[in-house]
Amino acid sequence: MNASGRSSKLLAVLVPGAAHAPLAGRGVLARCAFLASCALLAGCGFHLEGRAPLPKALHVAYVDAKDRQTDFVQGLRRALIIAGAQVTDRSTDATAVVHVIEDTVTPRVVAVSATNLPREYEITYTVRFSVTAGGKDLLAPQDVSATRDYAFDEYVVLAKDNEDAILRAALAHNLVDIVMRRLSSL
Repeated sequence: MNASGRSSKLLAVLVPGAAHAPLAGRGVLARCAFLASCALLAGCGFHLEGRAPLPKALHVAYVDAKDRQTDFVQGLRRALIIAGAQVTDRSTDATAVVHVIEDTVTPRVVAVSATNLPREYEITYTVRFSVTAGGKDLLAPQDVSATRDYAFDEYVVLAKDNEDAILRAALAHNLVDIVMRRLSSL
């Protein structure tokens, strides 16, 4: 773009109606619409995913779980850190303890073929958790669960095992989101 093109656009922005008047009006309207949408989003309590503020009691958190390597526990620890909490490895250093009482994945055969081979499975990921701080319950034990179905083909067992692992991780991620929303509402 040459210098005269840049100056005419600058003139149109600074002095509406000077050059290319229809374009200048649309720019102002677009800016007003953008500012109005930002104000509406800020006013309704909108937060980007993973950025919900946690209460002060959860600023130093300990995740108490029988198995600390499950998809859910690892995801919960990451989500707490992203939300601004410091996750500690000792419960004595924590201001709050998130107890993961149950963390189970239950597969179930939903449909079978004429030869009695499984054709469809249902995976249910269930988590039972509670939160304590200073010796008192902040959140009584609660159950959350998520379920997904997937088709099974005995000719591609390796691929279906991989699909099963991906679905389990996705279900764990969904449950972490649910638990984090409940923690942020304390």
